[in-house]
Amino acid sequence: MSATLIIVFLLTLMIGVPVAFTMVIAGLAAVLVQGSLSPISAVQNMFAGIDSFPLLAIPFFILAAELMTGGALTEVLLRFANQLVGRVRGGLGHTNVLTITFFSGISGSALANMAGPGNMLIHMMKKSGYSAEYAAALTACTSIVGPIIPPSIIMIVYALTENSVTIMGLFLGGVIPGLMVSGSMLLVNHWISVRRNYHGSDLRPSAGEIFKTFVRALPALALPLIILGGIHFGVFTPTEASAVAVFYALAIGRFLYGTLKWDMLPGILFRTALVTSSILMIIATSEVLSWVLTVGQLPQAAAQWIAGLHLSPLELFLLLNVFLLLGGIFIEPLPGVMIFVPILAPMALAAGIDPLQFAIVVIINLTLGMITPPVGALLFITTVVSGVPMGKMVREMIPMFAAQLVVILLLTLFPVLVTWLPGLFGYTR
Repeated sequence: MSATLIIVFLLTLMIGVPVAFTMVIAGLAAVLVQGSLSPISAVQNMFAGIDSFPLLAIPFFILAAELMTGGALTEVLLRFANQLVGRVRGGLGHTNVLTITFFSGISGSALANMAGPGNMLIHMMKKSGYSAEYAAALTACTSIVGPIIPPSIIMIVYALTENSVTIMGLFLGGVIPGLMVSGSMLLVNHWISVRRNYHGSDLRPSAGEIFKTFVRALPALALPLIILGGIHFGVFTPTEASAVAVFYALAIGRFLYGTLKWDMLPGILFRTALVTSSILMIIATSEVLSWVLTVGQLPQAAAQWIAGLHLSPLELFLLLNVFLLLGGIFIEPLPGVMIFVPILAPMALAAGIDPLQFAIVVIINLTLGMITPPVGALLFITTVVSGVPMGKMVREMIPMFAAQLVVILLLTLFPVLVTWLPGLFGYTR
């Protein structure tokens, strides 16, 4: 049964079947080969997988991000970031990193980062003398901050998949690692800018101009703080916070910035429904795969095999890092969480690895797969947006990818980088 599941899953994945259908096809094939299980149970598990109240947070957070993008948000954040760092060497590259980091606190998605400010930033960097390959590579590598900084869709799904962590704990646990990823991109950009003599902007805004732009950007920048603060002080639950985010985004886009028009809402709602349906389809079909894995006792077999290696907790953690990096190359982060976490999280917990630390490292590892050939979805989108061939862009990514691996190693070696902020507010799980 387990062999059938693995073989069919890998074969369908290799021939290009979408991962949601890959999971359900492999699960049903294993059920039919096993013989004693009813295929109806697979369907029941699919519906049970999405019959969850906390999952309502997903469409609401997606809708909030779409509403924010529909206003003047991108331009406001870009102007503020450019005034802060645009004049230093490699200034527009630094502006790229800061703008996407700010936007990540709203979008919660790497793909949204690329489709929103990413497209604009690539063209601005090309016009300012940066190579097209470098501009595309920096934008793609920074965009992965989206799922790491709250609010993150992947964190919500992770918390629903693994009950040893909470959504709020993950949100807070992702703040410092997300800033570390952004910081590593700033360092790489400075190093490359010095080597290639990329200059900063000639503009020298006054402190008053920077303050005015900050005030205008503040309502957008405040959204993550409103969400985290409201949840922490018990004003609303994480699911209710997503609905609050929608009304907040609608209010500031329509009445404060004045750029969100009523006739834009049908398109915004359509895109929200499209993205939500694809996410829920993955969640539903992954339940079939998880059910078959549980029945086939594959997690237990994997745990026994690893236990037989007699690894220390650090050695185990490093091995799981390598496994997740390789898995992320072929599987998108969301289905990767649904597939790998039920198998790997119990091993990590049994080895004494902090569940919050493990969760953040899993999310970053799988998210890195989005910029790793041959399957990285973010690579394909960036290639289309920028017009840069994938091979040239990937070569430019090498130092950036190396810097992100250093971040993962630091998070693996020093759990306090993840656990300090959640612990400070009482979210140890």
